[in-house]
Amino acid sequence: MEIIRFAELRPEPWRNGGGVTRELASHPKAASAQDGAWDWRVSIADVGSAGDFSTFPGMERVITVIDGELLLLTVDGEEHPLEKYRPFRFSGEAASSSALPTGDIRDLNVIARAGEFKGYTSIIELSKKRAHPVFEGQMAVLLEGKATVTPGTEPADAADGETAAAPTDEPIELARYDAVVGSDTRSPEILGRGFLAVISIDRVEHAHS
Repeated sequence: MEIIRFAELRPEPWRNGGGVTRELASHPKAASAQDGAWDWRVSIADVGSAGDFSTFPGMERVITVIDGELLLLTVDGEEHPLEKYRPFRFSGEAASSSALPTGDIRDLNVIARAGEFKGYTSIIELSKKRAHPVFEGQMAVLLEGKATVTPGTEPADAADGETAAAPTDEPIELARYDAVVGSDTRSPEILGRGFLAVISIDRVEHAHS
């Protein structure tokens, strides 16, 4: 089970200096050093001043305000008020800028290469009674509240009972903005109170003519 601890991520300044970003994941990973060489990226950005967003030609973006009240996003001249926990999709090559009428915000960014990958963000409320599974191709970020994660149950063909008592199966506490990476063998399960962002990155299937 893979947990990405937000506290261990290195803040990197935006290309245009308007804020800082912490990258949770990107693909291919080796390309993250060369800006924009990746096919998709998930990151959390702190926006502390109004101004232009970096452009990402050939990319599609989904932005979600996860801390703070409101981000006024202007995309190609049209203004969009983005409230907390309401994902908004727009073109990475659009001229976009932000205003912060209620102060600093933090946002969750999913950027994917158009025509190759499609990124989705959904905000769900956690339950203490029913665990939320994180499947392969997904990542779940704890936005607020208290939650724990367990590795989930073994697939049916695993040896019965042998791994059930393993100490690694103890619930692991998640801190705010920690991310849990989904798996196809044992889907991690998250229990608690609060809100979770579930991010899916799907490969776009191309029809062959």
